Amino acid sequence: MAPSKRPNHRRGPDGPKTLTLPPLQHLQVELRAARIPLIGVIAHHHWLVLERDGRQDRWEVWQRPNAGGQSWGYLHRNLLLPESGVGNGPSWLVHAWAGEDAQDLARRLERCADDYPWCSRYRYWPGPNSNTFVQWVLGERFALPVRAFGKRYAKLAS
Repeated sequence: MAPSKRPNHRRGPDGPKTLTLPPLQHLQVELRAARIPLIGVIAHHHWLVLERDGRQDRWEVWQRPNAGGQSWGYLHRNLLLPESGVGNGPSWLVHAWAGEDAQDLARRLERCADDYPWCSRYRYWPGPNSNTFVQWVLGERFALPVRAFGKRYAKLAS
């Protein structure tokens, strides 16, 4: 039987009632990267993984629209498994957020299908591309590394 998420009232050792709250929701956002096939020495593909209570959703922009998973043009959720590379070796964890930062990023990811301005456009260079999307979600919170070509597109386009 699954545990109840409602508060549980119990009688304490001295008689008065105590309140037991349900466990806090696990929430984490990971920034992951992998080498791009053929040009992986100089260019990396980045994406975000939202993990909430054991469920993981991978958010990224892909070079083909509607390629699988759930998609909004070039923007995809769960096109690939959270830790899968993109054809040139394994992925790696770049950074992770928890707490308030993760909550802010989760809200942004959950609204990105409506808010991301380039769902219907993709260009390898100068963008918009996967790295444009990730930098757009992260904002000033974190600067993608130098091999994240396209990360500056949003600033160039504005």
